[in-house]
Amino acid sequence: MIKYLQHHEIDKERWDDCIRRSFNGIIYAYSWYLDVVHPGWEALVNADYSTVMPLTGGKKLGVRYLYNPFFVQQLGVFSVARLSPDAVREYLNAVPAHFRYCEINLNTFNHPTADSYRFKENLNHELDMIGSYEMIRKEYSDNAKRNIKKAQLHDLSVVSSTSKEEIIALFRNDRGKDIEVLKETEYDTLRRLLQALDGRGRLHTRGVHNAAGQLIAGAFFCDANGKVVFLFSGNSAEGKEKGAMFLLVDNFIQENAQKNLILDFEGSNDPQLARFYKGFGAKECVYLQAKRNTLPWYLRWYKD
Repeated sequence: MIKYLQHHEIDKERWDDCIRRSFNGIIYAYSWYLDVVHPGWEALVNADYSTVMPLTGGKKLGVRYLYNPFFVQQLGVFSVARLSPDAVREYLNAVPAHFRYCEINLNTFNHPTADSYRFKENLNHELDMIGSYEMIRKEYSDNAKRNIKKAQLHDLSVVSSTSKEEIIALFRNDRGKDIEVLKETEYDTLRRLLQALDGRGRLHTRGVHNAAGQLIAGAFFCDANGKVVFLFSGNSAEGKEKGAMFLLVDNFIQENAQKNLILDFEGSNDPQLARFYKGFGAKECVYLQAKRNTLPWYLRWYKD
């Protein structure tokens, strides 16, 4: 039996044990991660917490809805046992009716049978790092190899101890300027998330310095359940010109090759970003966005 729980009713110890043991567990689904990115999240669980589904809801104009929070690519249904399409469908159908609009990303292993939701395919890119660095590098694109060589010729260096604020500033001065939905509130959430990850030993920071020792690119990786997520990155004009991000990712792969890890690039439907990820031999993975609209007729058109 699937039970709907409000935030204060969730047994977080049992919840995290489920995510830790789930065949499809991922870092976004841990209670402490959700507490940062979406305080007050709710849930669907079965009797023994062997299958769970987080619910990240909001309210606007008196209407309750579900959506994906910032810094969370995938959620959906997580389970210790393998999930059938019908089991995923049952959880989606158990989402309380008071959520009049739902637009949530399921995880890669959720393939529900068709029902009251519409589904859209999104692309992710993942790289298996079990092989040797030499084996992985053979799959690099010519463009990636050229950019790595260019970075090396510019005497760039990769460091693991870098200011979090400097990396965030790189992003805000570059791509962040064009993303209007990212306000100071979201950057504060990111700071709290990085602190939470760091406190649990799950944050891996990398920066690229130029020959003068200045930071020109940086990235945050986080790990759990045999997967390392490329969570957030910042680049500068100089970094782009000199191939700094190519060098950073190559260095991270070199450090972690021959480990039972998946490098999850966290996207993307954007062809330019997809080209960058594929340049390291990453393979396309599909995850579904589930959408349900039961808004009143006079609002339904607005979200369809």
